[in-house]
Amino acid sequence: MEENDDLNESQEHNPSNEGGEGLGGEQEQNNDSSAENIEEQGEALTRVTGMYKDWFLDYASYVILERAVPAIEDGFKPVQRRIMHSLRELDDGRYNKVANVVGHTMQYHPHGDASIADAMVQIGQKDLLIDTQGNWGNILTGDSAAASRYIEARLSKFALEVVFSPKITEWQLSYDGRKKEPVQLPVKFPLLLAQGAEGIAVGLSTKIMPHNFVELIDASIKHLQGKRFKLFPDFPTAGIIDVSNYNDGLRGGKIRVRAKISQHSKNTLVISEIPYGTNTSSLIDSILKANDKGKIKIKKIEDNTAADVEILVHLPTGISPDKTIDALYAFTACESSISPLACIIEDNKPLFIGVSEMLRRSTDATVDLLKQELEIQLGELEEQWHFASLERIFIENRIYRDIEEQETWEGVIKAIDEGLKPFTKNLKRAVTEDDIVRLTEIRIKRISKFDLDKAQENLDNLEKKIAEIKHHLEHLVDFAIDYFQNLKEKYAAGRERKSEIRLFEDIEATKVVIRNTKLYVNREEGFVGTSLKRDEYVTDCSDIDDIIAFTRDGQMMVFKVDSKTFIGKGIIHVAVFKKKDKRTIYNMIYRDGKGGATYIKRFNVTSVTRDKIYEMGQGKPGTSVYYFSANPNGEAETVTINLRNVGSIKKLKWDVDFADVLIKGRSSKGNIVTKYSVKRVELKEKGLSTLKPRKLWFDETVQRLNIDDRGEFLGEFTSDDRLLIVTQTGQVKTVIPELTLHFENDIIVLEKWNPKKPLSLVYWEGEKELFYVKRFLIDHPDKEENVLTDHPKSRLEVFSTDFRPVVEVVFAKKRGQDRKDNWEVDLEEFISVKGITAMGNQLTKEKVLEINPLEPLPYEPPEPPKTEEIEVIDEENVGKDKSEDGGDRPQGTLFD
Repeated sequence: MEENDDLNESQEHNPSNEGGEGLGGEQEQNNDSSAENIEEQGEALTRVTGMYKDWFLDYASYVILERAVPAIEDGFKPVQRRIMHSLRELDDGRYNKVANVVGHTMQYHPHGDASIADAMVQIGQKDLLIDTQGNWGNILTGDSAAASRYIEARLSKFALEVVFSPKITEWQLSYDGRKKEPVQLPVKFPLLLAQGAEGIAVGLSTKIMPHNFVELIDASIKHLQGKRFKLFPDFPTAGIIDVSNYNDGLRGGKIRVRAKISQHSKNTLVISEIPYGTNTSSLIDSILKANDKGKIKIKKIEDNTAADVEILVHLPTGISPDKTIDALYAFTACESSISPLACIIEDNKPLFIGVSEMLRRSTDATVDLLKQELEIQLGELEEQWHFASLERIFIENRIYRDIEEQETWEGVIKAIDEGLKPFTKNLKRAVTEDDIVRLTEIRIKRISKFDLDKAQENLDNLEKKIAEIKHHLEHLVDFAIDYFQNLKEKYAAGRERKSEIRLFEDIEATKVVIRNTKLYVNREEGFVGTSLKRDEYVTDCSDIDDIIAFTRDGQMMVFKVDSKTFIGKGIIHVAVFKKKDKRTIYNMIYRDGKGGATYIKRFNVTSVTRDKIYEMGQGKPGTSVYYFSANPNGEAETVTINLRNVGSIKKLKWDVDFADVLIKGRSSKGNIVTKYSVKRVELKEKGLSTLKPRKLWFDETVQRLNIDDRGEFLGEFTSDDRLLIVTQTGQVKTVIPELTLHFENDIIVLEKWNPKKPLSLVYWEGEKELFYVKRFLIDHPDKEENVLTDHPKSRLEVFSTDFRPVVEVVFAKKRGQDRKDNWEVDLEEFISVKGITAMGNQLTKEKVLEINPLEPLPYEPPEPPKTEEIEVIDEENVGKDKSEDGGDRPQGTLFD
């Protein structure tokens, strides 16, 4: 605005714009002449530029300070503060109609009743300051509250204790001057961080996340103790949150929030918690939209949400639940990110500070408020002690008799003052005329029934209270810590953390999207796309996939799937491209230019620039590919080279094994095969994979498998190997180890499954109320089974995957007897291997205190057959025997 005003001023002083009579200059002269005409007609010219500038700034300041951004002192916006003040004025312990509260608040708030009612509902839904009654809406489903005439409210006990203290409150006149309202409420708690705040003003906004009640109190105590603390959000909708980039709530930070999704049954997922900022209705809408777009496949959705969230997502047969969970995170509102922006008002100015600094300032302000309250209490108690002492002196020494002969009021005052003087040495302040007036107001009945012992006892009690408050003032920090601990003891029940803090793994959308379209190729014309339905079918794909294509002249290109894309004539291979895929190996034999030598090479393609043409040869004109194959597991086939019978060539035919060729980058030239002219290359024998088993790790932080050496090493897995999973509830299953697997938090065993190794467990049988032992083998790898009995009190005590496990039984001490010695049990000898559904053998009838696993007995497994070591590359997709188009691999492409 200032720059515009400066520009206007410069134009006024230079009508010609420094470049001659331009359009701007003519308009300026016309304006001046019209202004002269107006003045001649008796009308004054008023320039409004300055008014716009001042009015806009006034309006912006008003919106920022009075409507959108909360104050750091008490954490309230003005409308919230006025609502709380009105509730306190109306408070009599009973519920008030919200409509009455809104009407009362309008005495202080110069805006409509709708904004007051909406603000009050938002406070009530946070379940901290207002005790609600009636339908106040549902933050889980998004249902709105009933009309304000149907719902009721009153202040909560927490609000009455923490928010109000009239004696230390600063007051100001309301907007119409008829009432007094608080400038700020004396809130003795980091309320702003507990409730969170969001608002948009003119050129400014704020977004402060809600935090956990208990954690805020603990952080305040740590601050007072001089210790470090960290604060992270906690949302009323629960869910899972990743706060690794929270940045203390400052600008530039980000929180990732996810719904809590688990597998309810084989073809059903259940969403039990939702991300902050969504509700069940919007979440279901986003899932249905993703299904309509083909990103995910679902059969139907059931919303059973009541007090708790329960959304059932039914999947079609054959759809992977784990992949669908990732797809829900990738394509729906089940995952979103929130960008906090911590902006508050301090001293009538916007201030950007982090949540840690907000808590420090709030805690320090609380200490100051507690000090003010203590000082007021001390002053009141000292006044009580002072007057009680005067009263005792007045009655005990019968000074009231000195006023019997006085005829004037001045004489009465003087007589009492003279009578008190001999006894006022121990008083803490001088006697004033007001004190003497109060003594004259004592009734005769009180004087006649005056009890000296009770008076002394009252003085002693007052002195104890004074000493106690002085002690608190001297140890103010300790008093504040006790204050916060008392709040925690009284109000922390039911306010435990709801949002689970966890690191999220990044989900690649291309790996979890449902393949919702078909890809076709016209090899001779060089077109690839989803609309070429009359041409050759290649594979199913999704509309966000990348496609890789190779041509006969040795060129390669990666491009986004589209209805029709021109690649180049003579396409020899098309497939869905997987970024960072080191396991897919391309085998190629090609002629380097017209009349050039023939080379053989093996390579992978891990990363490229989209829509860029890459030369697989050396880019010479006349380059031609004789043989090409794509091998998802690094298969190396054997081919036969046939030369043309030209000249005196003695050997026209021989075999080449791709296993003898090292895997290099795509730009490598390769090894020379022959300098002579090649007639054709034929596939002689399909090869085996040259890749080692895939090494897998389990990262407990993100609860996912990985191949990046993060977390606990699980072993090397081939396509035949499976993972053993055992949960605390007794569920046992084996699964194919895919990187998309999701794991529950109650897993107690996660390891490579050995089908020949018995599994052992000790469990408490709920019906018989005894411990049992069982050992079994898993006969049905694809079936999830419960190894406990169906009784609800049955529980798993010890589970072992050792060949020869040993446990120690600690017996309970019987009354009047010595404790029985601990018993070491070799489970292999105790019970033979039985079926998984067998109940097992009773361990003991004695009362058991605890059962502890011990070191297993030594076991020497048989030596495995020796295999030849082959140099390999570790990456994903091990064990897959099918290509992108579903055909067997390796499959060579031959050209004459």
